[in-house]
Amino acid sequence: MQLAQYYHNKKIFVTGHTGFKGSWLCALLYNLNAEIKGYALEPEYVDGLYETLQPSINMQSAIADIRHKQRLQKEILDFQPDYIFHLAAQPLVRRSYEIPAETFDVNVTGTANVLEAIINLKKKCTVIAITTDKVYENKENNSILYKEDDALGGYDPYSASKACAELVISSFRNSFFNIKNFDHHQKAIASARAGNVIGGGDWNKDRIIPDIIRSLKNNQTIEVRNPDAVRPWQHVLEPLVGYLLMGGMLNNEPQKFSKAYNFGPLPSDHLTVKELVEIAVKTWGKGEWKDMFDVAALHEAGLLKLSIEKAQKELNWQPKLNAKQAIEWTVNWYKQPAEKLAACTFQQINDYFKL
Repeated sequence: MQLAQYYHNKKIFVTGHTGFKGSWLCALLYNLNAEIKGYALEPEYVDGLYETLQPSINMQSAIADIRHKQRLQKEILDFQPDYIFHLAAQPLVRRSYEIPAETFDVNVTGTANVLEAIINLKKKCTVIAITTDKVYENKENNSILYKEDDALGGYDPYSASKACAELVISSFRNSFFNIKNFDHHQKAIASARAGNVIGGGDWNKDRIIPDIIRSLKNNQTIEVRNPDAVRPWQHVLEPLVGYLLMGGMLNNEPQKFSKAYNFGPLPSDHLTVKELVEIAVKTWGKGEWKDMFDVAALHEAGLLKLSIEKAQKELNWQPKLNAKQAIEWTVNWYKQPAEKLAACTFQQINDYFKL
């Protein structure tokens, strides 16, 4: 497998490893026989994926805040990583309205702290910084597929903070780690933009899949805020495998791949929230939903589509699951009894690579 060639016996530092995507990434890296060290806050949910997988994955773990610059730098320098995957973030749009300054602090200053830490790392290191599809100035036009060189923006504090993080990444890449001087500093940085990621083990509030599953498990009617909103739904393994592929290629050819990449579904494969809910209910076997749209509610984008042409052409990356399959894989994960969830996670990883 191509990814095994990149990561076998390599030292990988993962920020945000206790979160939903971070836990799946660590499971993938464990499968690739990498040496992993995580840095993150305590998991927010006791029944989250990190706690489920922890007994199965051999890795180091530092429980600390990404804003604690000295601690972060010490952990990175002590570990001497070959790769850093930076996922630590305040990742929720609606929460960003409640804690806007903290959202900017975590997402912008946290990113700067990671990149400042590697200035003192005296070895080759490849950094993949994860932002979001929401970094673009979204015109909510059905004919627009946002490309990596489109204008950055952000209506809500979360989206704007991630657009700011992209500027931080670009600044460090130009000033401290200019690719023209790679032989001197040996640092390569790329950013990855993906959104509306679904999969087993996500229990965050105000996310559609966790909201659906909680309602189904409690035999409650699913309340849907924006049934007509269109999203680029994708299973969590799709972008994560893209990040790993991008990281390996960046490590081998830093001058060629030190840039931003979008990861998402095919342009023809976008579903509304209503369609997602109906597929989830059918896969679960029962359930009902109701429209809770509120014209006075906090703004959330109603339409967002990405162009993935660059990743397709330059990385030879392709999504393997369509949106319907991604929803079915996700709901089937939640249908498993607790004692089988870790095994189900690794089984889905194996099934994905067989596609």
